[in-house]
Amino acid sequence: MKKNSLIILFLSITFVSFSQEVNTKKLEREARENVREGNVLYNQLKFSEAEIAYKKALSKNPNYPTASYNLGNAIYQQDRNKEAVAQFEILEKTAPDKMSKAEAYHNMGNSFMKEKQYDKAVAAFKNSMRNNSKDEETRYNLALAQELLEEQNQDNKDNKDNKDKNENKDDKNKDQKDKEGGDEEKEENKNDEKDEGKDKENDKSDQKKDQDQQDKKPRPNQLTPEQMKQLLEAMNNEENKTQKKLNAEKTKGKKIKQEKDW
Repeated sequence: MKKNSLIILFLSITFVSFSQEVNTKKLEREARENVREGNVLYNQLKFSEAEIAYKKALSKNPNYPTASYNLGNAIYQQDRNKEAVAQFEILEKTAPDKMSKAEAYHNMGNSFMKEKQYDKAVAAFKNSMRNNSKDEETRYNLALAQELLEEQNQDNKDNKDNKDKNENKDDKNKDQKDKEGGDEEKEENKNDEKDEGKDKENDKSDQKKDQDQQDKKPRPNQLTPEQMKQLLEAMNNEENKTQKKLNAEKTKGKKIKQEKDW
């Protein structure tokens, strides 16, 4: 009884394994068909449709390097460079041999070139050369990427220098304006001080004039020379009148000498 159970269990496991193997082979066959379909569409420049075919292939066989590589190329042809780089990075990690890795890095470098990320492109092409040093196309692309990177660095340096010069120029102009403003303010302050000095001198002059005028004006109860003269003349006239009056009184009181009558 136990022997029969073991036989049945063994046959069941064998059947399941066989079914899985058949199913896996079926999926792999269908994946290859999807890749061939994608390749036809790719050669017809129908890159978006080819992308769909390659994705179908990977859904049936995720570890299919050719489908993964071709999918990256289809995405690259649609100028979705960042997505292409991500796809080639996946391929580089799952590639079964150095040649596949070299191709992944090569196309990764081309994607970086289109993004003008020349430093990353140089690194990718170098990695490609490490896996396949005989690839002359990769060697050429590496030299081109290095030349473009040098030009880019020089342009960035020139732009930075120009920016720094413009900033320094703006700072100098600002300092000059501040200096001119300061000089103008100093000149204004100097002129204000001069005007203030003139005002003070004018005030002093006015005060002096006022003092002179006050000195010329009669003080309280003080007669002017003209008034003194008039007063003296009045006093003299009054004295003359008094003297005449006294003389008249004397003349009136004195008898006139006559001849005696006794």
